[in-house]
Amino acid sequence: MARWCYRHRLVVLLLWVGALLGLGAAASTAGTDYANVFSLPNTDSKRAYDQMEKAFPERAGDTDTVVWKVDTGTVRDQSVQSRIQPVLEKIGKMAGVGGVTSPYAGDRGAAQISANGKIAYAQITFAKQANAVPKPLVQDVVDTAQGAERGGLHVELGGQAIQRVQEPPTGLAEMIGILAAAVVLFLAFGSLFAMLLPIGIAIFGVGTGLFSTQLLSHVTSVPDLAPLLATLIGLGVGIDYALFIVTRHRRGILRGMDPEDSAVTALNTSGRAVLFAGGTVCIALAGMLVTNLRFLDGVVIGTSLTVVFSVLAAVTLLPALLGFLGSRVLSRRQRRKLAAEGPEPERASGFAARWSASVQKRPRSIAVMALVVMAILAIPVLSLRLGATDQGNDDASTTTRKAYDLLAEGFGPGFNGPLQVVSTSGDTNKLVEGIRATDGVAQVAALPPARGVTVIQVVPTTSPQSEKTDQLIDTLREKVIPDAGAQAHVGGVTAISKDFSTVTGDRLPLFIATIIGLGFLLLMVAFRSLVVPLTAALMNLIAAAASFGVLVAIFQWGWGLSLLGLGKEGPINAFLPVIMLSLLFGLSMDYQVFLVSRMHEEWVHTKDNARAVRVGLAETSRVINSAALIMVCVFLAFVLSGDSGAAMAGVGLAAAVALDAFILRTALVPAAMHLLGKSNWWLPAGLEKRLPHLAVEPAEEAEPLPRASAGGSSVVHGFVRDAEGAPVDGAVLTLLSKGGRQLDRVTSLADGSYIVSVPAPGTYLLSATASSYAARARHVIVTDEPLVHDLELAEGEVDAVN
Repeated sequence: MARWCYRHRLVVLLLWVGALLGLGAAASTAGTDYANVFSLPNTDSKRAYDQMEKAFPERAGDTDTVVWKVDTGTVRDQSVQSRIQPVLEKIGKMAGVGGVTSPYAGDRGAAQISANGKIAYAQITFAKQANAVPKPLVQDVVDTAQGAERGGLHVELGGQAIQRVQEPPTGLAEMIGILAAAVVLFLAFGSLFAMLLPIGIAIFGVGTGLFSTQLLSHVTSVPDLAPLLATLIGLGVGIDYALFIVTRHRRGILRGMDPEDSAVTALNTSGRAVLFAGGTVCIALAGMLVTNLRFLDGVVIGTSLTVVFSVLAAVTLLPALLGFLGSRVLSRRQRRKLAAEGPEPERASGFAARWSASVQKRPRSIAVMALVVMAILAIPVLSLRLGATDQGNDDASTTTRKAYDLLAEGFGPGFNGPLQVVSTSGDTNKLVEGIRATDGVAQVAALPPARGVTVIQVVPTTSPQSEKTDQLIDTLREKVIPDAGAQAHVGGVTAISKDFSTVTGDRLPLFIATIIGLGFLLLMVAFRSLVVPLTAALMNLIAAAASFGVLVAIFQWGWGLSLLGLGKEGPINAFLPVIMLSLLFGLSMDYQVFLVSRMHEEWVHTKDNARAVRVGLAETSRVINSAALIMVCVFLAFVLSGDSGAAMAGVGLAAAVALDAFILRTALVPAAMHLLGKSNWWLPAGLEKRLPHLAVEPAEEAEPLPRASAGGSSVVHGFVRDAEGAPVDGAVLTLLSKGGRQLDRVTSLADGSYIVSVPAPGTYLLSATASSYAARARHVIVTDEPLVHDLELAEGEVDAVN
């Protein structure tokens, strides 16, 4: 497939451009229909909402607030009323506005004026929910209301619909993330063309994924957070996957391969790992479905689609683009050097090789240091509190945050998150008195009953995000309502947020067990080992704990929050653990696959664990760290998205990826594998027979050499000696096929002699290892006749990696 795409590059490019433009045109014509659907069956807040919807269908739309404050006098002054009242009337007549409740409308409106008369508010009820209210209408409301401002009169607006129109322009975070990734890629490659390849692949993958998600929003419920998270993960994996393949391709050209053969080899090796890694990301994302939270279904659809398109672009469009570039994928300096000096030898050098050797020498101390760092970062997770961010967490310069603060100043901190006790039977007066006598209640007001349902508005003394507000909800449900003998449910935005946090927390263990279990099975099948997937699962849990510790320290404790311009501290979004663990699990599996697949390849060839771990780390750590740095840049750019949920996810994922790549995969995993030795690759024989074979590495190709007509077996024999010519006793010699399958294994005798069996003529790899000697691996060409092949092992020799 890679060769076909390379040779038919113009066709492939036109197909991808056509797909992107076609989906884009269809999506722009259809528009968006994102819907934030929170389905919390069997919760008290859901029962309260159902009863309210039956009794007050006209209140189904979103309710936003206009707040104003005077510096001198009171809001009752005629000069203030004459400016505000016409504005409220004008807003009430706008198409799409269901009604406006003014503080100047009789005795009932008087409750909408603060005790000192300095602050008042009006409620605007739209005909639709916030996500369905047209943005031009909301902007008209904002402009009309703020048009009443003058010296000494301040007007601000709050609410979900208002919040949608004050977000920064879409695409700002994406552009900054792409620019940061471009800088890292240019520094890594030194070539403009090589830098543009991963970015182009990411743009095609994310573009087609987002347009497809937009079209699907018309047939299924997709939350408006889904495209933002899909862009977040799509940019990261799209750039990373292309980076892995381009790096392998450039290495092949530098070692003398033809550009076409190099591209095919890169796709047949790194491309297979990309397919496997992309599949694990999608499986991790699908793990969110076990939580049975419908809100997350659309997130799974959007992010999985984007990952699928990113993988498809990497394995089809990328080889086509490599065909257009040819050897120009190298920098000019590299091309000149290649022409002058010829191909580079196969070796890993520089800091990566030195670090890999250091890990081999001091695995215990490096493992302890890495664990200590991760443990310290994980300490804040012990105080993790799930909840929901609200407009009190917005940036201080936004109108929603200013309106939130004005309402808290004039009517108390609990006013921004009132509770709704929905009563369907029992003594309402007794229930109201019981609520009023409860600690933590600031105001209680029963609205006129409708259709046998009475709604009691309860304003807590504490803010919506306070733990005391959660305790008040529990007290009302467990004590006050039963004591009053009423049939009632506690609802409202604050109660819904609390129930959502509870449901998410209850289902989190099942979710974690599901994705860890799936990852364990995948890695066990891929690497034929029980210890490697067990190590990966443990590392995932360590990375999750440390990254959530960073999140708690920043967003819950407020450390450095002002530097990020993200408002004030509060609880961690309840949906974030599920989303973040899915993405973290998928991305860490990517790095685990790229790291361990190279180690496994070396282990299959030499059966030398120390060498396998050293070579694998030396040859992959640089590209893994470059990929992680790109992801960190992309994720941190989403701090500028204007969405507190996306900013929280961006910071959390950036921390998770950085810790995973720079500490776990570069230090702790290889150190642990050195300590575990050959047991890394242990798999019970019975299980080995039953497991299916999943080849992350390419299948064996047909031998290019002519075979004898009989096709009979043969042997390779000879002596193993040291540099002085003395025989090496006990050397382990292994014969492997070109694909790495072990065919025979023997130990040299006291005189250094050995003999291995060869199934048929062809090209094989013969490796020799012995204690105190450097390993040797050589290709041997066997015909119908026995082959004599002597091997020399050098003591203390510096091998190819070092």
